Amino acid sequence: MAKIFCVANQKGGVGKTTTAVNLAAGLAQHAQRVLLVDLDPQGNATMGSGINKADLTASVYEVLLGLSDVATARKTSETGNFDVLPANRELAGAEVEMVELDNREKRMKEALAKVDAEYDFVLIDCPPALSMLTLNGLCAAHGVIIPMQCEYYALEGLSDLVNTIKKVHAKLNPDLKIIGLLRVMFDPRMTLSQQVSAQLEQHFGDKVFKTIIPRNVRLAEAPSYGMPGVSFDPAAKGAQAYIAFGAEMVERIQTM
Repeated sequence: MAKIFCVANQKGGVGKTTTAVNLAAGLAQHAQRVLLVDLDPQGNATMGSGINKADLTASVYEVLLGLSDVATARKTSETGNFDVLPANRELAGAEVEMVELDNREKRMKEALAKVDAEYDFVLIDCPPALSMLTLNGLCAAHGVIIPMQCEYYALEGLSDLVNTIKKVHAKLNPDLKIIGLLRVMFDPRMTLSQQVSAQLEQHFGDKVFKTIIPRNVRLAEAPSYGMPGVSFDPAAKGAQAYIAFGAEMVERIQTM
């Protein structure tokens, strides 16, 4: 049975897609069967996995509307060794079209149930807003991985996200919980980064992942080559950190 996790944060530009793509590749390196679901209409996780969103005959849009299924729409990331349920601009229209549909918050959950036995991990890259798409991701997931930068505004956004997760847990998905907070784009030279990091550890305890992802140019360059950073430059500090994070995730699942 696959463990399904949303990579979510209501604040934009915090490295959600970078985390989703590189965690997928990192888990694949630890011999895990991984499906990455791109729920963002920008399709960045799709492109970052080496899949051309302009060439798609079916995508997550068709899956949510019941016009296709996951097995038909998925693609394989040759550079990352994981499967991708891709997205493109069409997905932006799904928000409006799903309003009329039955059980609209749980359509992703129902679609993923059909391929449950084929994967160890399903990672869902959510858009940076609490939309019908994000809600579908949260309703399908067992838990949420929250990537965040160690800066003041990130703490503000975190409290909003925690409240959202509590509401979804109470009303729509009793299985949903926070798996952990991942510190990303970390610069140890900045005093503020260290202070916020210490605050997170103090407040959230073992919910804060031990792995810290450093600020790394090679991770930022990788998507332009259509590759996860883990495959693009395996020796880079950022790539090494995501491989370590993959190992930590596998370990954490065994204790869940």
